[in-house]
Amino acid sequence: MTRLAFAKKLTAIMAVAGATISASTASADVVKQDDNGFFVAHQIEVTANADDVYAMLRAPAKWWSPEHSWTGDAENFYMDAQATGCFCELIPAPKEGGARGSVEHMRIIYAEPGKMLRLAGSLGPLQAEAVQGSMTISLKPGETGTIIRFEYVVGGYMRFPVERIAPAVDGVVGEQVIRLAKILGPVAEISQGQSGASDASDSGDTSEIEGDEADNKGGKSEGATRIIEGDAQSESVEG
Repeated sequence: MTRLAFAKKLTAIMAVAGATISASTASADVVKQDDNGFFVAHQIEVTANADDVYAMLRAPAKWWSPEHSWTGDAENFYMDAQATGCFCELIPAPKEGGARGSVEHMRIIYAEPGKMLRLAGSLGPLQAEAVQGSMTISLKPGETGTIIRFEYVVGGYMRFPVERIAPAVDGVVGEQVIRLAKILGPVAEISQGQSGASDASDSGDTSEIEGDEADNKGGKSEGATRIIEGDAQSESVEG
């Protein structure tokens, strides 16, 4: 899969079936977007304690989807969960004795075990754009276990229409939260459903971002996701 195909797949992801979470809280997708960027947030409570959640966050090979990788193999993900550490992916050598490569998905800029992990980076095809992304993963006590909140803020110049890429990235982030929650024991029932599809995500020209980056050989997608969203203007996590 070329980079063009990878980008088209990302922008179309919200049009396929995904997982939903049934609960009494209001749901939302993109919290805010404008010409300069966007902000997406997802929140869920799991039965695991904060230390166990943090330990799982440090092992992306166990929960980040190989569908959103450059090699198609989650075993190539690794994370050094300390400041300046890397959430990266190894690119195996193309032939025996050859040199292997690597890709930085994000970089750790704040790590407080059991409380917060903050990473800087532009995911997927956004990597080739003049944008900056900041993902904050905060952990707080819940009624039953631990509340996990993902917030991803992206800003800068990009060749994608923001109104198309924002919901696509929202779906990708939501999918990872669902996968993480399934491992840690979600408090609310996770059921299969139909995500909010957008016909517009399949239209338009993305040729301006075509390139020759490494092929993505991912397997079958689990589809787009939607997840319970907490207060969009929630109290920020201080360092």
